[in-house]
Amino acid sequence: MLLIFGLLVTVLGIGLLAIPAVPAIGIIFSGVALVAWADGFARIGWWSLGGLFVLTVVGSLADNVATLLGARQAGASAWGVAGAAVGMLAGIPFGLPGIILGPAVGAFALEFARNPDARKAGMAGLGGIAGFVLGIVAKSFFGLLIVGLAVFAYFF
Repeated sequence: MLLIFGLLVTVLGIGLLAIPAVPAIGIIFSGVALVAWADGFARIGWWSLGGLFVLTVVGSLADNVATLLGARQAGASAWGVAGAAVGMLAGIPFGLPGIILGPAVGAFALEFARNPDARKAGMAGLGGIAGFVLGIVAKSFFGLLIVGLAVFAYFF
């Protein structure tokens, strides 16, 4: 029963990879840990699980930092980067559109409040969106890497 629950949690995590602001990598790791526990850590041992945990932490950091770095790379000041972070959080209640557009709107708004240059603020907003996409890519890469390594450890 624990094995089936672990597999279901892992599949749920994979399905959540494309949704921002959801800790899908942590959910995937939890599912893999349940699968490992189900067979007494015979196939996925403690060292393997520790390595997968490190990948979980790195992947989660990459996901969360990417949006902020995207705004920064597009020329946003510290205000624009802070706006992307605030926008990311403020967009959550508005569902998927808010989560996608929140960082861009936040970066634009605070960058424009600091310096009313619409072009520079617009670039900061676009950088927020680019960082958001990069975050999804990073999260998906690490999540699928964890699953792939777990499958390899379990079957080979």
